[in-house]
Amino acid sequence: MNRAEGLLSLARANGAIIATAESCTGGLIAAAITDIPGSSDVFDRGFVTYSNGAKEDMLDVRAETLNAFGAVSEDVAREMAEGALKRSDANIAVAVTGIAGPGGSEHKPEGRVCFGLARTGAATQVETIEFGAIGRDAVRRATVDHALNMIVGVLKA
Repeated sequence: MNRAEGLLSLARANGAIIATAESCTGGLIAAAITDIPGSSDVFDRGFVTYSNGAKEDMLDVRAETLNAFGAVSEDVAREMAEGALKRSDANIAVAVTGIAGPGGSEHKPEGRVCFGLARTGAATQVETIEFGAIGRDAVRRATVDHALNMIVGVLKA
């Protein structure tokens, strides 16, 4: 059983409905979940918000947050996750925003990804992972794996 199949089993057992809010992964988390037959039982929707404008329009990320911290920040990941929860029928939402590469800067290096996990009735979790300059595809794959693991972690708790 792969990670997404395990996640779906746990989600069903816990009555979880999932939404995703993705920037650097461009919908790969939603794709990993919906690749599994029967995922419609637990997956509500995915938001691909690559641009700052999309984050604001679709997820209610505040322009002030984007201006103060930049798109690749835990503050934005938090607002993305909370916005996805609010704008869906889900009770758990995962969000990712990062620098998949190539490129980056001294302050926001390639491979930095910020994650948010919002749940109904619980405090939103945020964290930053430094995957390093391992290449665009590898950063995106690692981000999908980590996001799925975050969801599994709260469903097992």
